Amino acid sequence: MPGFKRDYYEVLGVDRNATEQEIKKAYRRLALKYHPDKNPENKEAEEKFKEAAEAYSVLCDQKKRALYDRYGHGGLGPGDRFTGFDESIFADFSDILGDFFGLGDIFGTRSRARRRPVAEPGADLRYNLEISFEEATQGVETKIKIPQMDRCQHCRGTGDASGKGPTTCPLCQGSGQLFYQQGFFRIGRTCSQCQGSGQVIRNPCSYCRGTGRLRKEKSLSIKIPAGVDNGTYLRIQGEGEAGMRGGQPGDLYVVIHVRPHQFFSREGKDIYCEIPITFSQAALGGEVEVPTLNGRVKLNLPAGTQSGTLFKLKGKGIKDIHSYGKGDQFVKVVLRTPARLTREQRELFRKLAATEEKLPSPDNKDFFQKVKEFLKG
Repeated sequence: MPGFKRDYYEVLGVDRNATEQEIKKAYRRLALKYHPDKNPENKEAEEKFKEAAEAYSVLCDQKKRALYDRYGHGGLGPGDRFTGFDESIFADFSDILGDFFGLGDIFGTRSRARRRPVAEPGADLRYNLEISFEEATQGVETKIKIPQMDRCQHCRGTGDASGKGPTTCPLCQGSGQLFYQQGFFRIGRTCSQCQGSGQVIRNPCSYCRGTGRLRKEKSLSIKIPAGVDNGTYLRIQGEGEAGMRGGQPGDLYVVIHVRPHQFFSREGKDIYCEIPITFSQAALGGEVEVPTLNGRVKLNLPAGTQSGTLFKLKGKGIKDIHSYGKGDQFVKVVLRTPARLTREQRELFRKLAATEEKLPSPDNKDFFQKVKEFLKG
């Protein structure tokens, strides 16, 4: 399940009125601090790095930022948030500070191509899953099939036919750059043979063509917890697309869509339904059976129940997905007028009508009195 998400402004340490330049500066500082190259095998740093990247990807985009400012995290879909690290914010410093003054390493850009690993992380995937109302309220375990780029088993995801992986680039000797002297200046360019990675695959796998990945359809069994609603999404770590040449896989986000129910409707944890009652039940009162999520229960109608009255069945609603509490069920009774009557029923209604004409009606008296006063006015 998705965990608690911190406020994006809090993540970057900026004010809600921060300018684009302030946001960029804050992101750059955090990216340098928590970059995986500077924190190898440090999961906590990796998560902070991703958190900062996600916050930046939203706040640097005017449309996404406007949605976030108005609705918070709920205003953003999964596709708006899952954004990887963007190194382009360092571009202004790479050539001038790195090559001319030797200060590029301060900003992590002097040999940016060399710092980039051969292995590339896989993309996150989104899967739209439609389930029934009952499955959403009670939970279910189901299987899904996902087309994805998966790890090549022939080369073990390395991209190399031998399975040993890439070797040092012979052209740049692993630096990822080729340097040229022009007068007083020493200018660096990305190595054309390894594309700046510093490594090459000498014998590419014939199955995946050196990428370390193959497209396939994967079957997964997932558990949908009770209480999910439309728009709820489940994060399944490591089930996205495989990374390039042995890189870490992405995550899978399963977005829930709940089919409408023919009898129940839902508002948060509470559910609503309507049941028909007869004239005699409304007038005399009595017990009626009401369907609930867990079977039928008895509902006591008081004598003189009016059509449209709402009754509450406490604790008969939907389980809270984040706690142990449950909502309530609200039952609206609707008076059912019979379309066809037997001779006996018709005679009984005639007798009832006759008694209604003789009996004074406080409601009718009040109504006619109001009409009379209105006409006088």
